[in-house]
Amino acid sequence: MPLYIYNSLSRQKEEFTPLHQGIATVYVCGPTVYGHAHLGHAKSYVSFDVVVKWLRYLGYTVKYIQNITDVGHLTDDADEGEDKIAKQARIEKTDPMEIAQYYTRSYYEDMDRLGVERPNIAPTATGHIPEQIALIRILMEKGHAYEVNGNVYFSVSSFPGYGRLSGRTDQEAQQSGVRVESKSEKQHPADFALWKKAEPGHLMKWDSPWGTGYPGWHAECSAMAMKYLGDTIDIHGGGMENKFPHHECEIAQSEAATGKPYVRYWMHNNMVTVNGSKMGKSLKNSVNLKDLFQNFPPVVIRFFILQSHYRSPLDFSEAAIRASQTGLEKLQETWCALKGGAPGTGKLDTGTFEQRFADAMNDDFNTPVAIAVLFDFAKAVNTALNSEKGLSESDLNACRRIFESYGHDVLGIIETGDTEAAGEKFAGKEMLDDVISILLDLRKQARENKDFALSDLIRNRLAESGLTLKDTRDGTEWSISQR
Repeated sequence: MPLYIYNSLSRQKEEFTPLHQGIATVYVCGPTVYGHAHLGHAKSYVSFDVVVKWLRYLGYTVKYIQNITDVGHLTDDADEGEDKIAKQARIEKTDPMEIAQYYTRSYYEDMDRLGVERPNIAPTATGHIPEQIALIRILMEKGHAYEVNGNVYFSVSSFPGYGRLSGRTDQEAQQSGVRVESKSEKQHPADFALWKKAEPGHLMKWDSPWGTGYPGWHAECSAMAMKYLGDTIDIHGGGMENKFPHHECEIAQSEAATGKPYVRYWMHNNMVTVNGSKMGKSLKNSVNLKDLFQNFPPVVIRFFILQSHYRSPLDFSEAAIRASQTGLEKLQETWCALKGGAPGTGKLDTGTFEQRFADAMNDDFNTPVAIAVLFDFAKAVNTALNSEKGLSESDLNACRRIFESYGHDVLGIIETGDTEAAGEKFAGKEMLDDVISILLDLRKQARENKDFALSDLIRNRLAESGLTLKDTRDGTEWSISQR
C-alpha cells in the first residue's frame, strides 16, 4: 500500500506524491524558546520525528527544516501584548537573547534524550531578518501589505483564500482580530502584523525600510521555509493550535508573494491534555520534560506518546505512563531474548508482521497500530523461542532485523545495542535520577543551614562528574555538561 497522509487542508487522506520524485521536503514549526520544553512539545516533535524516519525508511531523501522562534511571538495572537521572550527576560532580569539561547539549549537537550533526531537545518528567526524584510517588501509591492506608523500589516481582504485551512469565515476572522481592542491603524480587524515598530527600551530590534522594529511571528516561517525548501514544499507540520492564525497567515503571505501553492500536505498533531484541558505554559498546567525525566526514562515518554495517533489527543497521567513503561519493558525483554537466542530449527513467518507494520505506518503514520503489531510479533517470537525447536539462524536474524528496523530505526523505542545495557537501561536511569535527587536535597538542606561549604562541595563534585546545576526560583535544575 502506498503512503497516505491526512491533509488538514483537504480534510481527507491523500496519497503522498512529492513535488520532486524521491525527495520529500518537510517544514515543522519549532518552539518559541522562553521556557523549558513540556510534554506537549514532546508529542509534536516525537510525532514528526517518526514521520521523517518513516519517509527515510521508504527511501526518500528528506530535507527537514525546523525553526527556532527567538523573537516576534507576542503574548496575544491578535498582534497585541509583549514579546514572549522579552517578557521572560524581564521576569528573569536578563537579556532576551540570553533567554533564547538558554532555552534553546534546554530544548535540544530534552529532544536528544527523547531520541528525536536534529533537523537538517534549524534556522532562527533572528538569523533571518533580511529574508523576512525581503518578503514583506514583495508583499507591499504587490499591494498585499501596507505600512502605518512604522508597523506593516498584511491586508487579509487582498487574499480571497484566507481561512480555507482553519475553516474560519471572514466574520470569525474579524472577531478573532477584535478579541482585544484593535488598533485603529489597521484597515481591517483581521489584518495581521508583518513588522512591528519597536517601542523605546525594546532590546531586540533591527533597522528596516519602515524604521527600527522587529518581525511579526508569522513572517519567519514563510521566509525560512521558502529559502531552504523552495516556493512550494511537500509537508508542513505543527500543532492544531497553529492552524489559526499562524498557518493561515503563512499561506496568505506566501502565496500572495509567489502566486504558487505554498504547501502540498498540511499535517497537524493534536494536543496533550491534563484532565481534559489543553496543556500549555500559558495555562500553567504544563508538565516539564525535565521533571518527567526525573521519574521516567525518556524512552518511556517517547513510547507513551507514540501509543496515541498524532492526530488524537493524549491525556497525561503518571498511571498511564507507568502502564506504558511496563509494556515497553516487555518488548525490550523480547529483544534481549532474541539477541541472545541460540539457533535452532524452528520457523516463523515474519512477512505477515512486516506487511502489517508497513500498512499501519502508510495509513497516515498510525503508530498505535504499528506498536500493536510489534506486540503481536513479540508474542510470536517468545512462543517460538520457548518451543523445543527454537528458531533457525536465518529466522533469528530476520526477527532481529524487524526489531532493529521498526522498533529502533523507525519508532525509536527499542534499545538494540549491548544486550545487558539495554536490559538495565530503565533501572539504571531511574537510579541515576534518584541519586541526583538525593544529592540536590542534601545541598538544599545545607544551604538552608547556611553550610555553604558543603553546598559548594556538592555542586563542584557534580560538575567534575559532568553535571551542571542551575538554581532557579522553582528549584535547582540539572543537566549534562557539554564536554
